[in-house]
Amino acid sequence: MAIDLFSADPAHYAAVRPGYPSALFDWIAATAPARGRVWDCGCGNGQAAVALAHHFERGDATDLSAAQIAHAKPHPGVHYRTMAAEATDFPDEAFDAVCVAQALHWFDMARFTPELDRVLKPGGLFAAWGYGGFSLNPVFDAVLRRTVLDPIAAFWAPQNQLLWGGYRAVPLPYPDLEVPCIYMPVQADLAGVIAYLKSWSAVRLYTDAHGDGLLREAAEALQPVWGRPPSAVQTLDFSFHLRAVRKPL
Repeated sequence: MAIDLFSADPAHYAAVRPGYPSALFDWIAATAPARGRVWDCGCGNGQAAVALAHHFERGDATDLSAAQIAHAKPHPGVHYRTMAAEATDFPDEAFDAVCVAQALHWFDMARFTPELDRVLKPGGLFAAWGYGGFSLNPVFDAVLRRTVLDPIAAFWAPQNQLLWGGYRAVPLPYPDLEVPCIYMPVQADLAGVIAYLKSWSAVRLYTDAHGDGLLREAAEALQPVWGRPPSAVQTLDFSFHLRAVRKPL
């Protein structure tokens, strides 16, 4: 990864980031040419790597952040290493599938694309995905926008626009595949929502500039519109983006 914004508190990141839908990994396994070896690059805390390991014989997972790797989820089928996605020591044509979860927008694509082409087998699958904003109901969403989204808007890195656009603007070297529509419901109480917001890079940058009152004030404003006791769990509807291509034979 060319940019690392997530090493400051990897334990918090690992604890609060939502997992990905199982339908995603079922589709990847069914679409890859074989289930031998998969690479999760920019793996963060290993959520995707562990899920992929249930479908492939061997999983390799790499991240630029040694702190993230130190807090990654252990799994006997996943081999973690601290390594930039743009420059690896993997053998040529090693992987049936290469995946990037919630990280492609941070890559140096001019360097990553030839590395992808080198390590992916002919006919291999490349899939990149990520989630964006979430919704509960119109009243809650409006208060969230006023108290959090609007104040932090100027603190998002420009690269986040690539994610929010479904990675359509990212140049990839192979033909696009038709991908399924993936639904990503996430169960959380209000404290879980606030903890998740705290993991956002833009929130951390805003806090560095303006102090730590943003989420405390947001929690106070959101509690009356949660619609239930704050400890009650509700379903958040996350936007989900998936793009996939296949290397020609």
